[in-house]
Amino acid sequence: MHELGIVFHIIKVVNRVAEENSLTKISQVSLELGEVSGVIHKELADCWKWAVKKTDIMNDAELIIETIQALTLCESCRKTYETVPHGRICPYCSSGQTYLIQGNEINLKEIKAF
Repeated sequence: MHELGIVFHIIKVVNRVAEENSLTKISQVSLELGEVSGVIHKELADCWKWAVKKTDIMNDAELIIETIQALTLCESCRKTYETVPHGRICPYCSSGQTYLIQGNEINLKEIKAF
């Protein structure tokens, strides 16, 4: 379960930001997760709930997850398309010369604190 490792990394980063900015309480953390990042949202949320209870500054912090749509670019026809319904084969020209341009990210978007 790599979701727990991701949660530990997020907590580490948020703790560093809190320390650098003299924050005393984190109420919410927002993440952007790519549609094909391989992260299971429910597993991430469950790990988050367990892990933040073990911290002082984030004890009740809410995790907000926003999905980044996966998009692929076809090098043959130069069109972009939704990756999930079509995979690696371009729906416009049937080329396999494609690459993912977005959708595998894991971004820490926002921290709400006081």
